[in-house]
Amino acid sequence: MKQGTWINRIVILIIAAAVVVYLAVSAWRSFADPYDTVLSYAYTVEDTVEATGLIVRQESVFPTVDGMVDLVPAEGARVAKSETVAMIYQSSDALSRKQEIQRLTLELEQLQYARDNFGTSGDSSNMTQQVLTALTALHSAVQSHALTGVDEQAQQLKLLVAKQGYSGTGEDTVAALDAALAETQASIQTLEAQAGQDTGKVSASQSGIFSAQVDGFETLITPDMLESLTPSTLDKLLKQEVSAPEEGVVGKLITATTWYYVFSLDEDEAGRIWEGGSVTARFSRDWSGAIAMTVEQIGEVEDGRSVVVLSTNRFLSETTLLRRQTIELVFDSITGVQVPKKALRMEETVQTDEETGEETTVQQIGVYALVGEQAEFKPVTVLYEQGDYCIVNPETPSGSEKKILRAGDDIIVTSGELFDGKVIR
Repeated sequence: MKQGTWINRIVILIIAAAVVVYLAVSAWRSFADPYDTVLSYAYTVEDTVEATGLIVRQESVFPTVDGMVDLVPAEGARVAKSETVAMIYQSSDALSRKQEIQRLTLELEQLQYARDNFGTSGDSSNMTQQVLTALTALHSAVQSHALTGVDEQAQQLKLLVAKQGYSGTGEDTVAALDAALAETQASIQTLEAQAGQDTGKVSASQSGIFSAQVDGFETLITPDMLESLTPSTLDKLLKQEVSAPEEGVVGKLITATTWYYVFSLDEDEAGRIWEGGSVTARFSRDWSGAIAMTVEQIGEVEDGRSVVVLSTNRFLSETTLLRRQTIELVFDSITGVQVPKKALRMEETVQTDEETGEETTVQQIGVYALVGEQAEFKPVTVLYEQGDYCIVNPETPSGSEKKILRAGDDIIVTSGELFDGKVIR
């Protein structure tokens, strides 16, 4: 037999023996080590209750109109008094005319830009390079989904292309630009004169926040009605099927900055809040956010329930589309470190008075954590208990900041004897 074959066999046997020894040692340590550990981690527990109700605002609905509606402001935008909120077109020709006016207006801006900057950017090769640079930047932004500012980049590219089309240094080019400007301006004026016959507009009679959604609740429930609302009438409103006009809807103005959320609570739950106090309302479906709201009113008890009205002046523009909502009311929130209940121990610890230096022995609740190969006692205060676990607040032992419990510590879980400094492994 060749020498190389023997060497290979010996190497394989050595590796196999090492694996067997490793597994045997691991098995022995797992049976011999009576100390299990559990990783601690930061945890927040909340005391919440679910509620279903309605969002109520001071709203003014625009009258319905005949024709095609083209809204001007965005949803949730603030508009001033007399500001145009919608253009009304009586026919498809009127709408097409409006689109043509927009195209010509953009073309006019491009021509004016080219005329104002004529002869200031060098030769045509330099202009071509500017166009290519702008085109490359726009393409990169779209490919990387960096869409902020894309509209401005696209507009700049159009202006550069227009300018390139009229690049030159002669009087003929200047004359051509002036003629194109005059012709475009005349076309816009003609179209605007024709638009006066079949195009109208809707303006805001007062300032406010614009919303395009009209759901029919605007007059069914208003802030003035909240004081007399009962749980039974609120139930009817929540079940009521309400529809808005299907055609000619312009939208509405929210004319007051304060908005309300009205719902009913069981008498016991309502007793946990008070008028003038604050409670956190967490929205999570149609809009995700937590808002600290003021308790405006708690109504009289009816069949074991009370109507509760919350108010706020925050996030109005973000919540204009919301009406029926199920939210969570957060009464309390506790944050600490989660550890197993059976890891808690009562130990005697020595505390030193910082002023007198006097030492006293006190009983202290805490847990043992594995630090290196030793057990280390870390005092805690129990904040909350739930099932087999509890939430604790770490305490700083006198003169030893290193012994404070932290999220990520290995907590020793055992009924065996432990003491500070005991070698575990």
